[in-house]
Amino acid sequence: MKPQDAFYPMILLFLAGLALAACSNPTPPVPTETAVVPTFTLTPAPTMTPTAVPTVAQTATPVTFTDPFAYCSAIGQIDAPDSRYTGPKMSAALFKDYLVAAGLPLNGDYPDVFKQMTIWRCMDNQVYACNFGANIPCDSKANTDKSPSQAIVDYCKANPAVDFIPMVVTGHNMIYSWSCVKGLPVLGTADKVDAAGYQVSFWTLIKPGN
Repeated sequence: MKPQDAFYPMILLFLAGLALAACSNPTPPVPTETAVVPTFTLTPAPTMTPTAVPTVAQTATPVTFTDPFAYCSAIGQIDAPDSRYTGPKMSAALFKDYLVAAGLPLNGDYPDVFKQMTIWRCMDNQVYACNFGANIPCDSKANTDKSPSQAIVDYCKANPAVDFIPMVVTGHNMIYSWSCVKGLPVLGTADKVDAAGYQVSFWTLIKPGN
């Protein structure tokens, strides 16, 4: 037998021993960790029941006046009293104040119609009164037209030389006086017009308690 023939069996026995040792001492498994995932319980938010907000019906009570002076002080300017004034159309006290302001005697025997034909309005927060007597158009705004009307032209043709054309021809709310010269209308002097558009000479400023 050759020496190498005896060496091969030994090598085989050595390798077998190593294989047996590897099988008898296995490598211990590496423990694995299971990740713990935290759990959360979501509590639903409490349902809020809206609280009804009480509504208050705001009914504005209209401000009314029974005194003309308080009414005009609050209103400022108006051509005639409206629904905010609930007093009498012309009270005895206001009529007395008008007589004093107009320079009329207080002890005069005035018919009731005279009192009823006296009206008032507000301007500049004050009371102004006017009486319809003598064909005065208290409730008409002033006519400021400088052109003669056809009635004025016709009157001058019929009356070529007249110093004053009557108001029945010109109109009672005309602020200008008219005359006729050689048959033609001529414009004369003028009345003043107040802030509300009325003729100043028709209206009287009233003060309370005169």
